[in-house]
Amino acid sequence: MDSQPGSFSWRGRVIRRAAVIGSGQIGPDIALHLVKTLSPHGVGTVVLDISEAALESGRGKMFGKIAKGVRSGAFRDAQAERMRGSVEFTRDYGRLAGVDLVIEAASEDLAIKRRIFRSVEELAGPEAVLLSNSSHIEPSRIFSGLAEPGRAAVAHYFFPAERNPVVEIVAAEPARGLVPWLLGFYEEIGKVPVAVASRFGHALNPIFEGLFLAAALAVEEGLGTSKEVDDVARRALRLGIGPFTAMNLTGGNPITYEGFAEMHERLHPWFRVPRLLEEAVAEEGPTGRVWDVPGRGEEVAVPDERRKRIEERITAAYLGLAAWTASDGAISVPDLDMSCHLALAVVHPFGLMRKLGAARVSELLDSYREREPDFFDPAGFAGHLPEWTSRPVSRVGRRDVPAGPGAVAVLTIRRPEVLGALDEDVFRELDVHLAEVAADDRVLGMVITGFGVKAFVSGADVRTLARIGGPEDGERLSRASHEVLNRIAGLGKPVVCALNGMAVGGGNELAMACHARIGREGLRVLAMQPEPNLGIIPGAGGTQRLPRLIGVEAAWEILRTGRPVSAAEALELGLVSELVPGERLRERAVQVVAEAARGERVLPAMPAGPIPAPATCPDVDLGHLSRAVDGFIQRAVREGAAMDLAAGLEHEIRLFGEGCALEDMRIGVRNFIENGPRTPATFVHR
Repeated sequence: MDSQPGSFSWRGRVIRRAAVIGSGQIGPDIALHLVKTLSPHGVGTVVLDISEAALESGRGKMFGKIAKGVRSGAFRDAQAERMRGSVEFTRDYGRLAGVDLVIEAASEDLAIKRRIFRSVEELAGPEAVLLSNSSHIEPSRIFSGLAEPGRAAVAHYFFPAERNPVVEIVAAEPARGLVPWLLGFYEEIGKVPVAVASRFGHALNPIFEGLFLAAALAVEEGLGTSKEVDDVARRALRLGIGPFTAMNLTGGNPITYEGFAEMHERLHPWFRVPRLLEEAVAEEGPTGRVWDVPGRGEEVAVPDERRKRIEERITAAYLGLAAWTASDGAISVPDLDMSCHLALAVVHPFGLMRKLGAARVSELLDSYREREPDFFDPAGFAGHLPEWTSRPVSRVGRRDVPAGPGAVAVLTIRRPEVLGALDEDVFRELDVHLAEVAADDRVLGMVITGFGVKAFVSGADVRTLARIGGPEDGERLSRASHEVLNRIAGLGKPVVCALNGMAVGGGNELAMACHARIGREGLRVLAMQPEPNLGIIPGAGGTQRLPRLIGVEAAWEILRTGRPVSAAEALELGLVSELVPGERLRERAVQVVAEAARGERVLPAMPAGPIPAPATCPDVDLGHLSRAVDGFIQRAVREGAAMDLAAGLEHEIRLFGEGCALEDMRIGVRNFIENGPRTPATFVHR
């Protein structure tokens, strides 16, 4: 990203000033995310509202959250001061003159939105991107009166907007060309954007509001009170908060009331305003009734039979809503599965289908439809159930990028909820793509990258490590990952890793199995082998490939201490061949693959034989780390250096398995799960 002073640039568009219109329920939170991510680049943000009271409330809300962030350590004092100084709350529309990015977060009223954008189009910069946070209305209806609708789209945030990662990107036909830029921009500023087809309610709100409708119908049926249904629904679907609690927190009664009426006409007849909501909206107050819900930590007693009936009703409604949304083509299945979990804080729908199995899912849907005849017809997606319930939803996306004669396959590991952590399913997906690339003569080679700016791959999913029962399990797990990484190394076509963020543990081992690595410039942490902190040794080639790439002496200290390596140090050591700005990373990796495939560039081969090792290596301060684990790491590095690469990798597999018998392995993994990575484990060195 080659931003000029006082600006943020992304793929040809420069943002010097941004604006949020609306200082009500969500506007200040959207603005808070902008000031957090854009103020370091000198970009100012204007928050505009016609109500002075709303502005004061919004300022108090934003500054209160910044102060809370300082107290919790999320923001440093200087950072908080910069954020507060970069935002302006105003009633003056003239302050929008020349802004480069506008996000409207006003009332969910079509007439108001059209009026706002007519004014904004005249005031904003000629290249400004105009976005609406509309939760329901299609972009074609909002922007129909604009002179340049090609620069306007819906960017729908979720509560709370400064922390909830998902943003739905919805564009009408004139602005379809803007979607790739918006997806990249939001990924760059730390969000998880998903492309959604234009329809009323977009992809996720019909699910969110449909869950509330199912909960309200359960109360009307007499299955339980709002407090009981809220609690049972939360537990059944592992919701962050129950559907009635969500309505209280978002003040969503009125907008949901209006949404149901339009959904009934525009989406599906099952949607309608339940009697319970009609009564709630009729009560006094700006949002109508405050629902009776469980207090924090309150235990709600519900008889087992009623609990089971409520669980089945809510689960069936949720799965039916997700299946209908996927079948309707509003959003891809992987994006829908991920977004339900991240945006709505609910269990992955297709993961739940897989757990229940096709027969049980069909049984639940059929039973629900007996009670609700207008519910989505299972025949509309019954044919997909075997597919959705027989294998995991893809977490490794692929697109083939033209590169002269032929194409380059770009694989993206997209698990933002765990920062791209590797598990058996991800390895299986990588293996499938490897076989396809190897067999396709049109594909020149492959790029492997990750999602977002934080991580390429944050390591092995610790839940996988927790399931290791002993040396045999450990050796089997290590061997399975080695087999896939060895196939990458031996693909016969160039494979380049585009390190978009930190490569931790298995992520760095995956990167080292590739034929070249290109890093994002400026990363304070690009690579790390933190296994000693978990009481294990690297188990996917780290003890063998790292010494062969950067030398035994340099690898010795990095592997034994688990310390991080910055992008600049990685370049100096030779772990990466070059560093490029984030917006050029994937493009550059594709170029390197194409050049290597055409013989225009030679990628250095990793030494296949023994490598020289000094008679003595530098002393290392292990601190709290396990001396027992360190003994295994030293053996793996020293003894492996004297072997050829294939034998060294086999040696690592055996040592990883043996290390899984250590008491310190149990201590390290348990400590990570219970206390997180920042709390050192108390090892016993055996």
